[in-house]
Amino acid sequence: MQKTYITTMPDKAGAFLKANQIIAGHGGNIVRVSYNKAVDLHTLFLDVEADKKQLQKITQDLGDIGYLANENKIPQRVMLVEVRLLDVPGALTPVLELLQRHHINISYLNAQQSGTPYQHIRMGLYIEEPAVMKQLLDDMSAICDVKILEYSVTEKILDSTVFYIEFANEMRDILGLDRRQTNQFIIESNRIMQMLDGKDQAPFKSFDYIRRFARFIAGHRGSNYQPIISQRRMSPQVMGYIVEPPCGSNTYLLDDGKELLCIDGGFRCFLPELQPILESMIPGFSTRKKTVALTHGDIDHTGLLPIADRVLLSENCYRNFVLEREGKADYREQNPLHAPYCCLSKVITGYTPPELDRMEIIGRKLDGKTLSHIGALDFADLHFEVYEGNGGHVRGETVYVDTENRLMFSGDNWVNIKGFSEDQMAFNKLAPYLMTSVNMDSKEATACRKQLQKWAKGMFVCPGHGMWFEAAAK
Repeated sequence: MQKTYITTMPDKAGAFLKANQIIAGHGGNIVRVSYNKAVDLHTLFLDVEADKKQLQKITQDLGDIGYLANENKIPQRVMLVEVRLLDVPGALTPVLELLQRHHINISYLNAQQSGTPYQHIRMGLYIEEPAVMKQLLDDMSAICDVKILEYSVTEKILDSTVFYIEFANEMRDILGLDRRQTNQFIIESNRIMQMLDGKDQAPFKSFDYIRRFARFIAGHRGSNYQPIISQRRMSPQVMGYIVEPPCGSNTYLLDDGKELLCIDGGFRCFLPELQPILESMIPGFSTRKKTVALTHGDIDHTGLLPIADRVLLSENCYRNFVLEREGKADYREQNPLHAPYCCLSKVITGYTPPELDRMEIIGRKLDGKTLSHIGALDFADLHFEVYEGNGGHVRGETVYVDTENRLMFSGDNWVNIKGFSEDQMAFNKLAPYLMTSVNMDSKEATACRKQLQKWAKGMFVCPGHGMWFEAAAK
């Protein structure tokens, strides 16, 4: 078994040695360690391999020496305040006396002369009891001007010892995370930082990108979810719709007047926003039989699965969901470069593995061709041949091609970057940075895209992301 410990250690020689002796003494093996003093002075992450009983003893002993945070204790917050005082000797004394009287600790202090009769002094104050803090601010306001400032992570000098506390609280507030989810969020964020640090990326840049990701998802909920919607006739019997969300995959709906074939479905967290839109677009949407065909199993394509009557997918894509249901690492998470981002994405979007009982396997890839024919899919007068790639983007990737009606659904094997909206462009810059690449095998991904471009001449292409388009005939 493997467990991640978020430890808080004293900033003195021998602190890590003490933890190492406890872990080794119980037969545990440290398989990952991450510490960056520029980010946080005390927080150290340890991944330990041991059996269940050994981990229990390690946890107990680390807790006994004060290296583990109390799981039941609400993390402290730090409030950044600025006080304006006359630039005279002893002006700060009454403020410090107030802090002592209210038992408030200072995490950060910054003051310097400004060439005016006043000094503006910034202080980071630990908040343990909001009521006490309110009384402190009231008392402080009675003796000087007080301004509450927003804690900015870009000011690294504020106090490195509280970075993870503040980051955790910020993410919990934005995303509504519980304690377990918050800890997982911090662990995966640290993994990304450690990975990118090895590529000479500034540690705080990775946290900034993670923050943008979380804020982007949270900021497009409810009335802020504004997809671009277009329609065109796909065949004599079928009308087609594309829903392009601010983030996540396109959702395609093919309507023959009786049933609906949906291809991909965006992020699951946006289903409460997407479903009413689909019901207003398509008469009888909620009562019609709905089939969802997946191009692959990435979580930003699976949002419609909870309301599908059946789900069509490749065998490899199905196996990906089986791994998730068994609590094992899925295909992307088996890649060390992709795992932290994927785990983080699941926390941010509230993802849970889909049920397997409505899934039907289209076919199985049996050879190593760039694109292998694995089966067919018929809907009204549309006839799709289904092909599976070699996992350049991700294992289980599939493409749907109707030669007669000149249609291709390419998934993420071919996306229309030029067709991105402003929101899509901003969001789609995040994953390549945090994962180092959105593809599992860039060489195979390039070969697959080139093959699709040859096939698609004169076809109408429906990509995984970006507006649909007519491919050039030559």
